[in-house]
Amino acid sequence: MTDKKNPHILFLFSDTGGGHRSAAEAIIEALNLEYPERFTWEMVDFFADYSPPPLNLAGPTYPAMSRMDELWKLSFETTDDPHRMRLIYAALWPYVRLYMYRLLRKHPCDVIVSVHPLINTPILRARKKRNDPTPYITVVTDLVSTHCAWFNNLADLIIVPTPQAYQNAIDLDIEPDKLKVIGLPVADRFCHPSADKRALRRKLGWPEDNFTVLLVGGGEGMGPLGEVSIKINEARLEATLAIVAGRNAKLQAKLEKHAWNSPAFIYGFVKDMPELMQAADVLISKAGPGTICEALIAGLPIILYHRISGQEEGNVAYVTDEGAGVWAPEPEAIVETLRAWIEHPEKRQTAVDNAARLARPRASRDIARAIAEKAGL
Repeated sequence: MTDKKNPHILFLFSDTGGGHRSAAEAIIEALNLEYPERFTWEMVDFFADYSPPPLNLAGPTYPAMSRMDELWKLSFETTDDPHRMRLIYAALWPYVRLYMYRLLRKHPCDVIVSVHPLINTPILRARKKRNDPTPYITVVTDLVSTHCAWFNNLADLIIVPTPQAYQNAIDLDIEPDKLKVIGLPVADRFCHPSADKRALRRKLGWPEDNFTVLLVGGGEGMGPLGEVSIKINEARLEATLAIVAGRNAKLQAKLEKHAWNSPAFIYGFVKDMPELMQAADVLISKAGPGTICEALIAGLPIILYHRISGQEEGNVAYVTDEGAGVWAPEPEAIVETLRAWIEHPEKRQTAVDNAARLARPRASRDIARAIAEKAGL
């Protein structure tokens, strides 16, 4: 048994994309802010540490697999069916069950929090077979295109980020009293926007009065980020460009050598993304859920130019249907949108207002409070 005065919380995640780890870390940070020194925690990568071969290679192989657009889309759509997933899990159970039992045995805790869809059914089945009463909470980290694997009525609580995700769960016969619409967990540093863009730009060394475009491709610099940046430069818009290449050192070096027509600032992997977002006028990004929610909190309208088929398609619909941005997969459409927003500021302001309406800056802390309630804090 664990010490009830200091509940121990187990977070199950996998490094299949950066969003799952980031979500867990944001929740842990919020728990520390809301309940300092009142709990302990650990994060377990279940694929890497508690899965048999070849499942234990899911993390290292994810980037290459997610770039196989049509194959990834087919895989997502084919498996996004409750009946098929039951058959898949039933076939896998004899192969993974000992690993699931070992995970539960080696990590006793007061609450289990999952931020990944594929662990839920196996670990909940193991918990049931062991008559383990440990509360189980799923935090869904896809905004709209929520794979059916996220949802299992054996969970005690399922936290979803949007009303659309809530409806998806209801359609899958999840009990309504197990669902809460709270939002997507993001790091606390994104949740306190500054009202002074000029001061931030001065600090960053950017021109203070220029229309400023922030371009990002995720931590790995995925998508046609370089091509998009160069096409915008060729359009000779009256704008400053801030381009974040992430860990893509080759792209960063290429952009640093490019002849820019407008002020351009090239970055690799950055830790001050909140300031970059708050200093910009528009974000151009792939459709990752975390980046979208961070931008909404910053009141930053979004031009989405790339998405992972299947799981991120709903993110595009969410942004565009709610009027917080546009989908522009071709560089020409991006340039056209930027030109319209520069020449007609009221159009961009409408997107700013919609972004602010959708923002959920307290999501991480509200999720922390829901976990604390289950842990008896």
